[in-house]
Amino acid sequence: MTSKFLGIAILLTSLSVGWLWLDYQNAIQQALVDKTVYVEIEKGDSLNRITEKLQEQGVSIKPIWFKWYAYVNNKAALLKTGEYELAEHSTVPELIDLFVSGKVRQHSITFPEGWTFSQLYELIRKNDKVHKTIDTMDLGSIASMIDRNYSHPEGLFFPDTYFFEKNTTDIALLKRAYDRMRSVLETEWQNRQPDLPLTSPYQALILASIIEKETGLASERPAIAGVFVRRLKQDMMLQTDPTVIYGMGAGYDGDIRSKDLKTQTPYNTYVIKGLPPTPIALPGREAIRAALHPEPGESLYFVAKGDGSHVFSATLKKHQEAVNLYQLGR
Repeated sequence: MTSKFLGIAILLTSLSVGWLWLDYQNAIQQALVDKTVYVEIEKGDSLNRITEKLQEQGVSIKPIWFKWYAYVNNKAALLKTGEYELAEHSTVPELIDLFVSGKVRQHSITFPEGWTFSQLYELIRKNDKVHKTIDTMDLGSIASMIDRNYSHPEGLFFPDTYFFEKNTTDIALLKRAYDRMRSVLETEWQNRQPDLPLTSPYQALILASIIEKETGLASERPAIAGVFVRRLKQDMMLQTDPTVIYGMGAGYDGDIRSKDLKTQTPYNTYVIKGLPPTPIALPGREAIRAALHPEPGESLYFVAKGDGSHVFSATLKKHQEAVNLYQLGR
Protein backbone atom coordinates (compact mmCIF):
# COMPACT_ATOMS: atom_id res chain seq x y z
CA MET A 1 0.00 0.00 0.00
CA THR A 2 2.78 2.32 0.93
CA SER A 3 4.68 1.60 -2.26
CA LYS A 4 1.50 2.24 -4.23
CA PHE A 5 1.10 5.73 -2.70
CA LEU A 6 4.79 6.36 -3.18
CA GLY A 7 4.48 5.48 -6.85
CA ILE A 8 1.50 7.79 -7.22
CA ALA A 9 3.40 10.59 -5.47
CA ILE A 10 6.40 10.13 -7.75
CA LEU A 11 4.13 10.14 -10.78
CA LEU A 12 2.35 13.29 -9.65
CA THR A 13 5.65 14.97 -8.89
CA SER A 14 6.99 14.04 -12.30
CA LEU A 15 3.86 15.35 -13.93
CA SER A 16 4.10 18.59 -11.94
CA VAL A 17 7.76 19.07 -12.78
CA GLY A 18 7.06 18.30 -16.41
CA TRP A 19 4.17 20.75 -16.48
CA LEU A 20 6.26 23.46 -14.81
CA TRP A 21 9.07 22.90 -17.29
CA LEU A 22 6.70 23.14 -20.23
CA ASP A 23 5.09 26.24 -18.74
CA TYR A 24 8.52 27.82 -18.22
CA GLN A 25 9.64 27.04 -21.78
CA ASN A 26 6.41 28.39 -23.19
CA ALA A 27 6.72 31.55 -21.07
CA ILE A 28 10.23 32.40 -22.25
CA GLN A 29 9.70 31.47 -25.88
CA GLN A 30 6.38 33.14 -26.62
CA ALA A 31 6.13 36.59 -28.20
CA LEU A 32 5.24 39.07 -25.47
CA VAL A 33 4.15 42.20 -27.34
CA ASP A 34 2.17 42.78 -30.50
CA LYS A 35 3.25 46.42 -30.92
CA THR A 36 6.21 48.63 -30.10
CA VAL A 37 6.35 49.37 -26.37
CA TYR A 38 8.56 51.76 -24.40
CA VAL A 39 9.72 50.94 -20.88
CA GLU A 40 12.04 53.00 -18.70
CA ILE A 41 14.30 51.39 -16.11
CA GLU A 42 15.17 54.04 -13.56
CA LYS A 43 17.99 54.13 -11.06
CA GLY A 44 17.09 52.00 -8.05
CA ASP A 45 14.47 49.88 -9.85
CA SER A 46 14.44 46.32 -8.54
CA LEU A 47 13.70 43.31 -10.72
CA ASN A 48 10.23 43.25 -9.14
CA ARG A 49 9.65 46.88 -10.12
CA ILE A 50 10.90 46.27 -13.67
CA THR A 51 8.49 43.33 -13.91
CA GLU A 52 5.62 45.56 -12.75
CA LYS A 53 6.51 48.23 -15.32
CA LEU A 54 6.45 45.67 -18.10
CA GLN A 55 3.01 44.49 -17.02
CA GLU A 56 1.80 48.09 -16.77
CA GLN A 57 2.79 48.56 -20.43
CA GLY A 58 0.80 45.50 -21.46
CA VAL A 59 3.76 43.14 -21.90
CA SER A 60 2.30 39.66 -21.32
CA ILE A 61 5.08 38.19 -19.20
CA LYS A 62 4.63 35.65 -16.42
CA PRO A 63 6.46 37.43 -13.58
CA ILE A 64 7.77 34.29 -11.87
CA TRP A 65 9.35 32.94 -15.05
CA PHE A 66 10.66 36.34 -16.18
CA LYS A 67 12.48 36.77 -12.87
CA TRP A 68 13.55 33.12 -12.77
CA TYR A 69 15.15 33.40 -16.21
CA ALA A 70 17.04 36.53 -15.16
CA TYR A 71 18.31 34.92 -11.96
CA VAL A 72 19.34 31.49 -13.30
CA ASN A 73 21.21 33.13 -16.18
CA ASN A 74 23.03 35.51 -13.78
CA LYS A 75 21.62 38.60 -15.49
CA ALA A 76 19.34 40.01 -12.79
CA ALA A 77 22.07 42.33 -11.47
CA LEU A 78 23.22 43.40 -14.95
CA LEU A 79 20.11 45.25 -16.14
CA LYS A 80 20.99 48.85 -17.08
CA THR A 81 18.97 51.99 -16.55
CA GLY A 82 17.46 53.84 -19.48
CA GLU A 83 14.44 54.04 -21.76
CA TYR A 84 14.06 50.97 -23.96
CA GLU A 85 12.09 50.32 -27.13
CA LEU A 86 10.66 46.80 -27.05
CA ALA A 87 10.29 45.46 -30.56
CA GLU A 88 7.21 43.54 -31.62
CA HIS A 89 7.27 39.79 -30.89
CA SER A 90 10.10 40.11 -28.33
CA THR A 91 10.64 37.11 -26.05
CA VAL A 92 11.84 37.00 -22.43
CA PRO A 93 15.48 36.23 -23.40
CA GLU A 94 15.42 39.06 -25.94
CA LEU A 95 14.06 41.51 -23.36
CA ILE A 96 16.63 40.52 -20.76
CA ASP A 97 19.45 40.75 -23.31
CA LEU A 98 18.20 44.18 -24.38
CA PHE A 99 18.20 45.45 -20.78
CA VAL A 100 21.69 44.02 -20.22
CA SER A 101 23.04 45.55 -23.45
CA GLY A 102 22.10 49.10 -22.44
CA LYS A 103 20.95 49.85 -26.00
CA VAL A 104 18.49 52.48 -24.93
CA ARG A 105 16.03 54.36 -27.09
CA GLN A 106 17.47 57.31 -29.01
CA HIS A 107 15.65 60.62 -29.41
CA SER A 108 16.66 63.30 -31.88
CA ILE A 109 16.82 67.07 -31.96
CA THR A 110 17.75 69.24 -34.95
CA PHE A 111 19.60 72.55 -34.74
CA PRO A 112 18.87 74.34 -38.05
CA GLU A 113 21.41 76.44 -39.92
CA GLY A 114 20.84 80.15 -39.46
CA TRP A 115 19.11 79.90 -36.10
CA THR A 116 20.09 82.19 -33.25
CA PHE A 117 21.05 80.90 -29.82
CA SER A 118 17.75 82.11 -28.34
CA GLN A 119 15.86 79.97 -30.86
CA LEU A 120 18.14 77.03 -30.13
CA TYR A 121 17.71 77.43 -26.38
CA GLU A 122 13.91 77.57 -26.70
CA LEU A 123 13.93 74.39 -28.81
CA ILE A 124 15.89 72.54 -26.12
CA ARG A 125 13.77 73.99 -23.33
CA LYS A 126 10.55 72.69 -24.92
CA ASN A 127 11.91 69.17 -25.51
CA ASP A 128 10.46 66.97 -22.75
CA LYS A 129 13.12 64.29 -23.27
CA VAL A 130 15.93 66.66 -22.26
CA HIS A 131 16.79 67.11 -18.58
CA LYS A 132 16.92 70.86 -17.88
CA THR A 133 19.82 72.16 -15.81
CA ILE A 134 20.24 75.66 -17.25
CA ASP A 135 18.02 77.99 -15.23
CA THR A 136 19.27 81.28 -16.62
CA MET A 137 19.23 83.13 -19.91
CA ASP A 138 22.33 85.09 -18.94
CA LEU A 139 24.34 84.54 -22.11
CA GLY A 140 27.68 85.07 -20.40
CA SER A 141 26.92 82.41 -17.81
CA ILE A 142 25.80 79.93 -20.46
CA ALA A 143 28.91 80.57 -22.54
CA SER A 144 31.16 79.95 -19.54
CA MET A 145 29.44 76.59 -18.98
CA ILE A 146 30.52 75.60 -22.48
CA ASP A 147 33.96 77.18 -22.68
CA ARG A 148 35.41 79.83 -20.38
CA ASN A 149 37.18 81.43 -23.35
CA TYR A 150 33.86 82.83 -24.59
CA SER A 151 31.58 85.47 -23.13
CA HIS A 152 28.71 84.86 -25.58
CA PRO A 153 27.29 81.54 -26.84
CA GLU A 154 26.02 82.78 -30.21
CA GLY A 155 27.19 80.72 -33.18
CA LEU A 156 29.24 78.22 -31.16
CA PHE A 157 27.06 75.18 -31.92
CA PHE A 158 27.16 73.16 -35.11
CA PRO A 159 23.77 72.93 -36.84
CA ASP A 160 22.88 69.27 -37.28
CA THR A 161 20.61 66.49 -36.00
CA TYR A 162 21.77 65.01 -32.69
CA PHE A 163 20.61 61.71 -31.19
CA PHE A 164 20.45 61.37 -27.43
CA GLU A 165 19.10 59.26 -24.59
CA LYS A 166 16.16 60.41 -22.50
CA ASN A 167 17.23 62.67 -19.62
CA THR A 168 20.42 63.78 -21.34
CA THR A 169 21.07 67.26 -19.92
CA ASP A 170 20.71 70.45 -21.90
CA ILE A 171 24.33 71.36 -21.22
CA ALA A 172 25.52 67.94 -22.43
CA LEU A 173 23.68 68.46 -25.74
CA LEU A 174 25.14 71.93 -26.15
CA LYS A 175 28.65 70.65 -25.42
CA ARG A 176 28.28 67.98 -28.10
CA ALA A 177 27.22 70.58 -30.65
CA TYR A 178 30.04 72.88 -29.50
CA ASP A 179 32.66 70.13 -29.83
CA ARG A 180 31.37 69.38 -33.31
CA MET A 181 31.57 73.05 -34.31
CA ARG A 182 35.08 73.36 -32.90
CA SER A 183 36.19 70.30 -34.87
CA VAL A 184 34.62 71.47 -38.16
CA LEU A 185 35.91 75.02 -37.74
CA GLU A 186 39.46 73.87 -36.96
CA THR A 187 39.53 71.58 -39.99
CA GLU A 188 38.25 74.29 -42.32
CA TRP A 189 40.61 76.88 -40.81
CA GLN A 190 43.63 74.67 -41.44
CA ASN A 191 42.63 74.44 -45.11
CA ARG A 192 41.79 78.12 -45.56
CA GLN A 193 42.71 80.26 -48.53
CA PRO A 194 45.78 82.45 -47.99
CA ASP A 195 45.71 86.24 -47.57
CA LEU A 196 42.33 86.44 -45.84
CA PRO A 197 41.57 89.46 -43.63
CA LEU A 198 40.76 87.08 -40.77
CA THR A 199 43.10 86.53 -37.85
CA SER A 200 41.38 83.65 -36.02
CA PRO A 201 38.90 80.80 -36.45
CA TYR A 202 36.44 82.81 -34.36
CA GLN A 203 36.52 85.66 -36.87
CA ALA A 204 35.86 83.10 -39.60
CA LEU A 205 32.86 81.91 -37.57
CA ILE A 206 31.53 85.46 -37.31
CA LEU A 207 31.85 86.02 -41.04
CA ALA A 208 30.33 82.60 -41.81
CA SER A 209 27.28 83.44 -39.68
CA ILE A 210 26.70 86.61 -41.72
CA ILE A 211 27.06 84.66 -44.96
CA GLU A 212 24.58 82.08 -43.63
CA LYS A 213 21.98 84.78 -42.94
CA GLU A 214 22.53 86.59 -46.24
CA THR A 215 22.28 83.49 -48.41
CA GLY A 216 19.09 82.78 -50.30
CA LEU A 217 20.76 80.33 -52.67
CA ALA A 218 23.41 77.98 -51.35
CA SER A 219 25.37 78.34 -54.59
CA GLU A 220 25.85 82.06 -53.89
CA ARG A 221 27.69 81.62 -50.59
CA PRO A 222 31.20 81.93 -52.10
CA ALA A 223 30.17 85.02 -54.10
CA ILE A 224 28.70 86.71 -51.02
CA ALA A 225 31.80 85.76 -49.07
CA GLY A 226 33.90 87.37 -51.80
CA VAL A 227 32.05 90.67 -51.41
CA PHE A 228 32.56 90.75 -47.65
CA VAL A 229 36.22 89.73 -47.82
CA ARG A 230 36.98 92.45 -50.36
CA ARG A 231 35.16 94.99 -48.21
CA LEU A 232 37.19 93.98 -45.17
CA LYS A 233 40.42 94.22 -47.15
CA GLN A 234 39.49 97.70 -48.38
CA ASP A 235 38.47 98.85 -44.88
CA MET A 236 34.87 99.35 -46.03
CA MET A 237 31.88 98.83 -43.78
CA LEU A 238 30.14 95.51 -44.38
CA GLN A 239 26.70 97.16 -44.43
CA THR A 240 24.78 93.92 -44.07
CA ASP A 241 21.18 93.96 -42.85
CA PRO A 242 21.23 90.71 -40.83
CA THR A 243 23.73 92.24 -38.40
CA VAL A 244 21.49 95.27 -37.96
CA ILE A 245 18.52 93.01 -37.26
CA TYR A 246 20.52 91.01 -34.73
CA GLY A 247 21.57 94.20 -32.96
CA MET A 248 17.95 95.38 -32.77
CA GLY A 249 17.00 92.25 -30.80
CA ALA A 250 13.37 92.22 -29.71
CA GLY A 251 12.92 95.67 -31.25
CA TYR A 252 12.92 94.20 -34.75
CA ASP A 253 9.35 94.03 -36.08
CA GLY A 254 10.04 92.78 -39.58
CA ASP A 255 11.18 96.07 -41.09
CA ILE A 256 14.47 97.97 -41.09
CA ARG A 257 13.96 101.73 -41.16
CA SER A 258 16.40 104.48 -42.03
CA LYS A 259 16.88 105.32 -38.37
CA ASP A 260 17.76 101.69 -37.62
CA LEU A 261 20.68 101.87 -40.05
CA LYS A 262 22.00 104.88 -38.10
CA THR A 263 21.46 103.53 -34.59
CA GLN A 264 24.70 102.66 -32.83
CA THR A 265 24.88 99.03 -31.72
CA PRO A 266 27.90 96.70 -31.61
CA TYR A 267 26.28 94.78 -34.50
CA ASN A 268 25.25 97.64 -36.81
CA THR A 269 27.71 97.22 -39.68
CA TYR A 270 26.38 100.42 -41.24
CA VAL A 271 28.04 102.42 -38.46
CA ILE A 272 30.95 100.16 -37.40
CA LYS A 273 33.85 98.97 -39.46
CA GLY A 274 34.93 95.36 -39.56
CA LEU A 275 33.17 92.36 -38.08
CA PRO A 276 30.64 92.51 -35.24
CA PRO A 277 31.84 91.17 -31.87
CA THR A 278 30.18 87.75 -32.14
CA PRO A 279 28.45 85.54 -34.69
CA ILE A 280 24.81 86.35 -35.32
CA ALA A 281 23.55 82.78 -35.98
CA LEU A 282 24.56 79.16 -36.41
CA PRO A 283 26.61 78.81 -39.62
CA GLY A 284 26.77 75.46 -41.37
CA ARG A 285 29.87 73.86 -42.85
CA GLU A 286 29.27 75.33 -46.32
CA ALA A 287 29.02 78.86 -44.96
CA ILE A 288 32.24 78.35 -42.98
CA ARG A 289 33.94 76.96 -46.07
CA ALA A 290 32.74 79.93 -48.15
CA ALA A 291 34.11 82.39 -45.59
CA LEU A 292 37.50 80.72 -45.87
CA HIS A 293 37.35 80.22 -49.67
CA PRO A 294 35.66 83.35 -51.04
CA GLU A 295 34.98 83.58 -54.74
CA PRO A 296 37.46 85.87 -56.53
CA GLY A 297 36.20 88.90 -58.42
CA GLU A 298 35.63 92.64 -58.17
CA SER A 299 32.08 92.91 -56.80
CA LEU A 300 31.64 94.99 -53.68
CA TYR A 301 27.85 95.12 -53.57
CA PHE A 302 24.87 92.83 -53.96
CA VAL A 303 21.13 93.30 -53.90
CA ALA A 304 18.33 90.75 -53.60
CA LYS A 305 16.28 90.14 -56.73
CA GLY A 306 13.28 88.86 -54.81
CA ASP A 307 13.59 85.24 -55.88
CA GLY A 308 16.31 84.28 -53.41
CA SER A 309 19.17 85.23 -55.72
CA HIS A 310 21.24 88.43 -55.89
CA VAL A 311 22.72 90.82 -58.41
CA PHE A 312 26.40 91.52 -57.75
CA SER A 313 28.04 94.81 -58.71
CA ALA A 314 31.59 96.16 -58.69
CA THR A 315 30.67 99.84 -58.56
CA LEU A 316 28.25 101.89 -56.51
CA LYS A 317 26.65 103.19 -59.73
CA LYS A 318 25.86 99.69 -60.98
CA HIS A 319 24.65 98.73 -57.54
CA GLN A 320 22.25 101.67 -57.42
CA GLU A 321 20.90 100.70 -60.83
CA ALA A 322 20.23 97.18 -59.49
CA VAL A 323 18.56 98.61 -56.38
CA ASN A 324 16.31 100.79 -58.53
CA LEU A 325 15.37 97.81 -60.70
CA TYR A 326 14.84 95.11 -58.10
CA GLN A 327 14.03 97.02 -54.89
CA LEU A 328 12.37 100.23 -55.99
CA GLY A 329 10.81 98.98 -59.24
CA ARG A 330 12.12 101.90 -61.33
